[in-house]
Amino acid sequence: MESTLSVLLFATLCATLVSCASVVQMNMETPMMRMVNEINSLQTTWKAKDNFGWTDMKIIRRMLGVKGPSKSKLPLRPPVLNMDISPPDNFDARENWPHCETIKEVRDQGNCGSCWATAAVEAMSDRICIASKGKVKAHLSIEDLLTCCTECGEGCDGGFPDDAWKYFKNTGIVTGGPYRSHQGCQPYLIPACDHHVVGPLGPCKGDIPTPKCSSRCAVGYNNTYSKDKHFGKSAYSVQSDELHMRIEIMTNGPIEAAFTVYSDFLTYKSGVYQHQRGEMLGGHAIRILGWGVENGTPYWLVANSWNADWGDKGYFKILRGSNECGIEDSPVGGIPNV
Repeated sequence: MESTLSVLLFATLCATLVSCASVVQMNMETPMMRMVNEINSLQTTWKAKDNFGWTDMKIIRRMLGVKGPSKSKLPLRPPVLNMDISPPDNFDARENWPHCETIKEVRDQGNCGSCWATAAVEAMSDRICIASKGKVKAHLSIEDLLTCCTECGEGCDGGFPDDAWKYFKNTGIVTGGPYRSHQGCQPYLIPACDHHVVGPLGPCKGDIPTPKCSSRCAVGYNNTYSKDKHFGKSAYSVQSDELHMRIEIMTNGPIEAAFTVYSDFLTYKSGVYQHQRGEMLGGHAIRILGWGVENGTPYWLVANSWNADWGDKGYFKILRGSNECGIEDSPVGGIPNV
């Protein structure tokens, strides 16, 4: 009898503890977690995850470094593309140009609003390899563009994608790898950071100032700053519709674009993103490298710059053809001089 009573008391205690733990967990639920649960309950075209639950929203806003349309917008792409071709239903630049390693790279902008420069040099690097048929493989420097293009904006406090491509054409950009990579003329000086998890890099924190512009290569690099520069032959806007954008990508390579970020985007994990919940946070520049259709929903394939831990291994898909969050408003690109 005593044994049975002890078992009953133990079972009651366990049930009470589980119930209390559930109440504590509910009380600890963050606004981001509530948003995640709401979005997933909608069973929309994408899945959400509490990616940035612990990160200061001020830091997140700083990463969104697109200031808006440039005052001197780039000229529209000359009508030389073959508009008679029919783009395929699916296209991935990584698969179409497998010899160009930069297309497969996801960079990390760190705690700096350098997305405008990061997405630009990513697409420029890709296009140099593509235009040269793999003979020239230049990993262009975020650092050089971010710090030396004064007409592009305010460095880590944001800039203009249009002006980044003008700078590529008129002034040129040197090479440079990631933080502490010792690769190229000017590697990135801003530390990579864990954008949503506790990991080996450390959290994105602090108000990091824009590094100073330098006209020298890193010590030990076997080239001079002026000789290391790569230039664009042209810089232009791509017509703001998905057909022109697709033909431009499959002809010349990935493009840079910008879109409006809402707080639900921070929770993206997989699927085709379209805005469902939350406030507007700012403008963000990214690199579009392809497109496709998932479960009947057309999408753009996009590389972000929050390292490979975020989203779908650093990438995300966003609704294509309806200008979701302004993604089709202001795409830009250019032809490299190779």
